[in-house]
Amino acid sequence: MEPIVAKHIEIDPARCGGKPCIAGTRIRVWDVYVWHELQGRSAEEIVHDFPQLSLSDVHAALAYFWEHQEAIRRQMKEGEDLASRLRRESGPGLLDDLRRKDADPSTLPPR
Repeated sequence: MEPIVAKHIEIDPARCGGKPCIAGTRIRVWDVYVWHELQGRSAEEIVHDFPQLSLSDVHAALAYFWEHQEAIRRQMKEGEDLASRLRRESGPGLLDDLRRKDADPSTLPPR
């Protein structure tokens, strides 16, 4: 890793399953990528919403993503696949019951 990026990005097996994160946080590189590239948020907006980050952190995360995009996209896909599998295996939940138009409120568990 380049020294400037290494200062901002860390990979710790005990944090976020070993996914690359902004140093000292649980904010993954891919989170920054999603916010910036897919949601269209500026680096300044990300820092405003996550004041524990600096502009340098955000830019380092984006640089790291673009240098390692194949591996990170694979990690993102694996996470999506796991979430889908867990949803299938767990069956319908309370939100599924609420979404059904014919749900009878008396059959839902109390809050």
